[in-house]
Amino acid sequence: MSHFTPRARRALAAVVLAVSVATPGIAAAPLGQAEEGAGELPVNYNFLVGAIAAGAQLDADPPGGNDWSCKPTRRHPRPVVLVHGTAGNKNTNWQAYSPLLANNGYCVFALTYGVAPGSPVPVNQLGGMGRMQDSARQLKAFVGRVLRATGARKVDLVGHSQGTLMPEYYVKFLGGAKHVKRYVSLAPVWHGTLIANPAPLLAKAFGLREDQIPVCRACGQLAPTSRFIKRLRAGGLVVGNIEYTNIMTRYDELVLPYTSGREPGMRNIVIQDRCATDFSEHFEIAADPVAAQVVLNTLDPAHKLPVPCLLVLPWVGPVGG
Repeated sequence: MSHFTPRARRALAAVVLAVSVATPGIAAAPLGQAEEGAGELPVNYNFLVGAIAAGAQLDADPPGGNDWSCKPTRRHPRPVVLVHGTAGNKNTNWQAYSPLLANNGYCVFALTYGVAPGSPVPVNQLGGMGRMQDSARQLKAFVGRVLRATGARKVDLVGHSQGTLMPEYYVKFLGGAKHVKRYVSLAPVWHGTLIANPAPLLAKAFGLREDQIPVCRACGQLAPTSRFIKRLRAGGLVVGNIEYTNIMTRYDELVLPYTSGREPGMRNIVIQDRCATDFSEHFEIAADPVAAQVVLNTLDPAHKLPVPCLLVLPWVGPVGG
């Protein structure tokens, strides 16, 4: 993590390894308030464990997600659409948020976008690799399907990493603004990132050679000086009446600097300002129970609950929650 000294990084890595081996799949207490009739699906607040388990389920929907018979309630009139990050998919990225939102009475949907054409198994499970303009068109079609199935007029978006930036193309250039009420970003990348090539990290994570990772056309678009970023930012990012919320972590190892997620005119939150013992980095922020309660409060501000503070380790998740 970029804000630790080398000695501190080694010490924290040892703690992470010890905890992950001793207590895999640690889960925090349930968050939010389940509506009457809502199920109690297990919520995995350990991003690494959840993603690995989900990765073995090819083309599976996340728990509680993509129920096309779901109808929004009066309390939660808008479906929530989850938008994964680079090299993620609808299942690996959302083992915490999809069941959590379903448990709290939301109709929740998730898509996989940006798969490189012709990718073999299991590489075809890596989404977010194509041009973001093309992925935004896939998102537009998916949101349209969600609106038709649920009868809702608008959706709320919850995105992670590339999934915080790509949807802006949809709302700004593809007519999506009239269909989106709240736009919540985890590890946002509004100003781009100094790390735009994740191939070495992905190769290690999936046990592949770097040359087995498909060309990531979206990755270059995440560079701060990319033509895509410049066009997206021209004239401002806030579109229509959309309510934007950005949730950043100081320990983000991929969005550099992490303040790339801060944008005027939007609500900006650094999760460590809410909980100093939350060491979530770029990946764990998508399963972090501290951030998750902030998201629940953002989606349903009339029924806010206290945001918990507990020890959350990188990749591993909460300890003692």
